[in-house]
Amino acid sequence: MRIAVIDGQGGGIGKTLVEKLKKELSAEHEIIALGTNAAATVQMLKAGADEGATGENAIVYNARKVDIIVGAIGIIISNAMMGELTPAIACAISESPAKKVLIPLNRCNIEVAGVKSESLPGHIEDAVRIIKEYLASQRHNQCD
Repeated sequence: MRIAVIDGQGGGIGKTLVEKLKKELSAEHEIIALGTNAAATVQMLKAGADEGATGENAIVYNARKVDIIVGAIGIIISNAMMGELTPAIACAISESPAKKVLIPLNRCNIEVAGVKSESLPGHIEDAVRIIKEYLASQRHNQCD
């Protein structure tokens, strides 16, 4: 499975996601770092992503070629991350057939009802758990 980690600005969330996914998943799963800027991509590559690409076209192109997309909830919001997340990126991610695992951050004037208030590391741990469960269910479905 191909997993895209998408981040912008300083790449801190993406870096942490890549580190945890590399630690928790087997090597058969490819982790692709997609940054809205070069700094974010570099941080995710340093964390161990298998490949990386930067910018609107790279994200739009790869969004339809991966099995899972993970990042902060802002990756589906036009002009999030102080404008780094373009409408084309938000649209490509939203319309991608990939499973999306979104980390709820109360920014961009968005608050997700029903989501318990938790620390960012707790949300990241939950995202990794969701991805592991999804991968296990896909493996199970392939055996049927």
